[in-house]
Amino acid sequence: MRLFVLTLSRLIFMIVGTARRFAWPTVIVLLALAVAGLAYSAHHLRLDSDTDALFARSLPWRQAQIRESRDFPQFDNLLVAVVQAKTPEEARETASALNAALNADKAHFRDSRYPAGSAFYAQQGLLLLPTDQLTKLLTSIIAAQPFLGQLAADPSARGLFTGLSLIAQGVSTGANLTPYRSALEGVQQNLAAAAAGHPEPLSWQSLITGGVGMQNTEFVLTHPRLDQGALEPGGVATAALVRIAASLPDVKAGRATVNYTGQVPLADEQFASLTQGLVVGGIISVLLIALWLFLALRSWRLIMPILATLLLGLALTVSFTAVFIGVINLISVAFAILFIGLAVDFAIQFCVRLRDVRHGVTDLARAIPETARQAGGQIALAATATACGFFAFSPTPFVGVAELGVIAGAGMFIALLCTITFLPALLWLFRPGAEALPVGLPFGAPLDRALQRRRRPVLLMFAVLAMAGAASAATISFDANPLDTKDPHSESMRTLLRLIANPTTNPFYAEALAPNLDAARALQARLGALPEVAGTLSGATFVPEQQAQKLAMLEQVKSILAPTLLAADSPPPAVTASSIRAAMAKAHDGIMQVAKQLPPDSPLLGIAAVLGQLQTASDAEVLAMNAAVTRFLPDELQRLGSSLSPQPITMANLPKGIAADWFLPDGQVRVEAFPTEAAQTSAGLNRFAKAVLEVAPDAGGPAISTIATAETILHSFREAALLAFAAIAVILVVVFRNLRDTLLVLATLTLSALLTALLAKLWGLSINYANIIALPLLLGVGVSFNVYFVMNFRAGMRKFLSSATAQAVLFSALTTSTAFGSLAASHDRGTASMGILLLLSLVAVLIATFIFLPAMLYTLSAQADRRAAMPERNAREA
Repeated sequence: MRLFVLTLSRLIFMIVGTARRFAWPTVIVLLALAVAGLAYSAHHLRLDSDTDALFARSLPWRQAQIRESRDFPQFDNLLVAVVQAKTPEEARETASALNAALNADKAHFRDSRYPAGSAFYAQQGLLLLPTDQLTKLLTSIIAAQPFLGQLAADPSARGLFTGLSLIAQGVSTGANLTPYRSALEGVQQNLAAAAAGHPEPLSWQSLITGGVGMQNTEFVLTHPRLDQGALEPGGVATAALVRIAASLPDVKAGRATVNYTGQVPLADEQFASLTQGLVVGGIISVLLIALWLFLALRSWRLIMPILATLLLGLALTVSFTAVFIGVINLISVAFAILFIGLAVDFAIQFCVRLRDVRHGVTDLARAIPETARQAGGQIALAATATACGFFAFSPTPFVGVAELGVIAGAGMFIALLCTITFLPALLWLFRPGAEALPVGLPFGAPLDRALQRRRRPVLLMFAVLAMAGAASAATISFDANPLDTKDPHSESMRTLLRLIANPTTNPFYAEALAPNLDAARALQARLGALPEVAGTLSGATFVPEQQAQKLAMLEQVKSILAPTLLAADSPPPAVTASSIRAAMAKAHDGIMQVAKQLPPDSPLLGIAAVLGQLQTASDAEVLAMNAAVTRFLPDELQRLGSSLSPQPITMANLPKGIAADWFLPDGQVRVEAFPTEAAQTSAGLNRFAKAVLEVAPDAGGPAISTIATAETILHSFREAALLAFAAIAVILVVVFRNLRDTLLVLATLTLSALLTALLAKLWGLSINYANIIALPLLLGVGVSFNVYFVMNFRAGMRKFLSSATAQAVLFSALTTSTAFGSLAASHDRGTASMGILLLLSLVAVLIATFIFLPAMLYTLSAQADRRAAMPERNAREA
């Protein structure tokens, strides 16, 4: 094996010498290869924003996801329009109009549906309510019978004010208005807006039902047409939705808003945030790297070859990806910045060592091969160890990271190849000058002396820091919530965060299949009893129990209200401004007569005050108020009449859309469980998922797959870290053939990891899906720097921080931190956290490499010196 290492060193020496002698052919061939590779990549390398493809299909939870997608495909790849309005009626009206427009736009949308707008809910909706809620609602409607009768007989503002007079009469008899407070406040606000010259529609639903079952948010579910070859596959369809929504009357009037969320825009926005600023960030990284190179090399004749070598390596790595992978995913897209940050180290090492050699060897033809002889083996070892840190990902089921590992690992060997071929050829062509002064860090010599004198206190300090790092590593949490890695300011995330507090719209629900309706009801009851569950829903919800009792209740209410809801035999008198004013005056006087019986903040008193203002309004203003007030009244009265005449619900007469959402053809029933607000944290979500699985072991859904994903990632990275550590250890033992030197490198790596954990804890950083990639990479990055120092120690060097190697390591770290810093500035929170953790790990590596490792090496040197001096001392004593 030692013969192999020596052979590799001689091979690198020969390759560098050949590249120098045939500089122009070497440059031309490699550039032609890069151009051909980029041309091939332009037609064969595609971007894949499908997050499901990031994990192996063979995983059990992925198999469950696949089954769910097969059984209920209507819930996949959704673009969800969230319609919110000032009244429930305007929300329904806007959602219905939006749904119709989306269905008509077949160029951008495959289909669209507005589930809550189904006639089923208008006709049968009251049967779906629990008995206690239905009783409360019907009681409220019966109590409003006189009011409803007046509205049915006179559907105008005049009828409303007459009804308010009846409410005032009720107060005089002790009626409780508490259930109607919110509705009366709405009337007050509506009349106040009219008095201010801005009449607004009145919500009759809230007034009639007392707010029971009222909601101002509606959902339209659409499947956009996706362009999987685009950076944002659903971007064009999302823009079409925004354009259509902006044209709707209530949206244009500012009465309704349409926002969007769903799997498609969430994935699009994450990919956009990953790529946003990527070009600018790359340019800034290259410029800053050029600055560090100037400070390290002081010559454009050295800087330009390094930059050209870096770009060539990047082009060849892209070509490799196109040929052997064929796709870049949401994670592997970060390989470019990682390549810039890591691969430049090899070129810097070569050029700084060349400067050091040229201080004594002025002949460039001799200096380039001599540099290869001194540094080639070290660079090859560093490249191999770094690549192992990446390749350790490849056997894991985390496909996205496995592909990144293959790309970046191959990139390290491509960078090595460029460093020993293209770079020497360019250096020969650019002809950098000789060095007049020794190369090294100006502050290195004092640091060397300080570490020699104080090595024991330094090592004791690191022992304390290592223990603190171990304690930090044990307490750092893993954030399993994938939403925490997304930009909270994006449209789809803002919309989702507004909905997440509502259990029924929380995206982290769990679901299971029951064999039949009875089993579904039983499972629903068991899940609903869990403290971690806020509510449940199933196919059985749409075929409710106690239908006979509910139908009897509705029939009774219908018989009571029938005379009320029937139109009068003769139409009401024409609505005029004067007749409305007369009704206003009567309502105002009626309220004032019972004013002493009302609390000071009663909305009735506010209504009376507004009515006083409206008395002086012009006829046009009064009639405009009447039009706004009655806009939704006829439809709401019709809805109320229809809702009192439902038919028994069976599986056979369920609408096809509802049946498809909750039942499989073989009779299985889908059951959903919604988490409590406590489940919004990773720990809470984990408790929710475990509680559901104890009741339904085969349960799936986003909550279950999220926790399973976290477990897959943690297992993958533990496996990758162990593989990387083992591979690095084997490589070092093979090269060093010395256990002590191998343990030196591994101990420094371990300390770097513990310091990273300590710094992350102090920073308040948690581990998540994205930044966990920094941990195994730490092994690859850290070993490169440590190898240089230990190999110099083996060669007899005893002044480590004042050496050219130390200067190369420092400026390599600065260039690497520049690339990682651009990740930290990413608009994507996951990528930004990865950049921050990579920066912290790099700081930890530098501390361990520049302070701990030299202190250890000086300790070993002192021990060796004492052992060497013992024979002489023993001879003198003898």
